[in-house]
Amino acid sequence: MAASNASEQLLSVLRETIVALVRRDGPDLSARQLGVFLTVYLTEGPHTVRGLAAELNVSKPAITRALDRLGELDLARRKVDPMDRRSVIVQQTLKGSAFLRELRKIMGEAGSGRGSGSARRAANA
Repeated sequence: MAASNASEQLLSVLRETIVALVRRDGPDLSARQLGVFLTVYLTEGPHTVRGLAAELNVSKPAITRALDRLGELDLARRKVDPMDRRSVIVQQTLKGSAFLRELRKIMGEAGSGRGSGSARRAANA
């Protein structure tokens, strides 16, 4: 029962976080783009297209498409590896670090019951 309750809480935090991201100004990220973004920012690098594809178990073209979008939004950038010019290193950006801070704040609010869904449920109680 406790595991089920914890799962429900995690799903609620995930839902409220995604809803908050959708409602805020700015572009939305797909699940794949968010997965690539979080892997680059939360796991130890350096990160390469090949390594991200292996870690996320998706094709290199799928990683490339996700990185194209993250690059357009300045949330990550690609740089040719000076040690191996065939390899591309994925780097963090200042805007990406700011987005991660915002994401942490949104999740914290959702987890503490201060998210939009919690407020709506409290008002309806």
